[in-house]
Amino acid sequence: MMPQLRLGLTQWSHNHWINSLYGKGCKSGDRLAHYAEVFNSVEGNTTFYATPSMTTVQKWHDATPDHFRFTFKLPQTITHQQQLRHCDQAVADFLSTMQVLEPKTGMWKIQLPAQFSPDALPVLAQFLDRLPSHLTTGVEVRHPEFFTKGAAEQALNRLLIEKNSNRIIMDSRPLFSAQPTTPAIIEAQRKKPRLPVHAIATANNPVIRFIGHPDDSYNDPFFNNWLQRIPLWLAEGKQPYLFIHSPDNNHAPESAIRLYHRLQQHLAATITLPDLAKPQHQQHNQQISLL
Repeated sequence: MMPQLRLGLTQWSHNHWINSLYGKGCKSGDRLAHYAEVFNSVEGNTTFYATPSMTTVQKWHDATPDHFRFTFKLPQTITHQQQLRHCDQAVADFLSTMQVLEPKTGMWKIQLPAQFSPDALPVLAQFLDRLPSHLTTGVEVRHPEFFTKGAAEQALNRLLIEKNSNRIIMDSRPLFSAQPTTPAIIEAQRKKPRLPVHAIATANNPVIRFIGHPDDSYNDPFFNNWLQRIPLWLAEGKQPYLFIHSPDNNHAPESAIRLYHRLQQHLAATITLPDLAKPQHQQHNQQISLL
């Protein structure tokens, strides 16, 4: 059966996860396989910075089960430098390199810079029209006018609905509720936008990027909104993606699993979400418990 909810993190390789996801003897090249034992999706942010080699793409394919789904960002040369203009060849080259992973890619993500204004919406429309029609896309905007519930945001939402493209929702409220007391928090607050959260599904796969507080216990009041919204989407037959971040991501796996359990318990009377599997190294060592 198709998973009703895709759950994942912002990356699959992180040194701090040796005792949680991987096990101490895990080689760096095996981390994705161990990650995919627990989570069924991931944000492929690495492609934003550089297109991987075909050899690397094949390794990612071989490391993951058939049900796993990547979400890859289009390269920043396309989205930020060209801002979707005059980039047909760059898009074709990128998709050609990633072709072996196309069946395992649940979404191709178009993250646009804050300079991409409402005046550029026709460019976005033309860009989406030129992409292969069978690809599932998600668009993340950061220009403030797209968050005022005015004409600009209405035009964006209409466009995405018309093109069957998902609006990516960033919830950075937990992050900005934290005091900037550590380098990781300061850096995260510098990089992430502080914008209103508008939980709208413009297509079948709404994406939530939940940027958590460094102390996971502070995340619950912010996650309560999603305990209400995600069930509505599931009842409509949609398949949301939920990605959990934190300033340094050291304990992001634990946070993601705990929040998933909250959602699972909240839905217990109406929808059954499957249990998450323990990593194999934990199945043989009951002294270590991530769950």
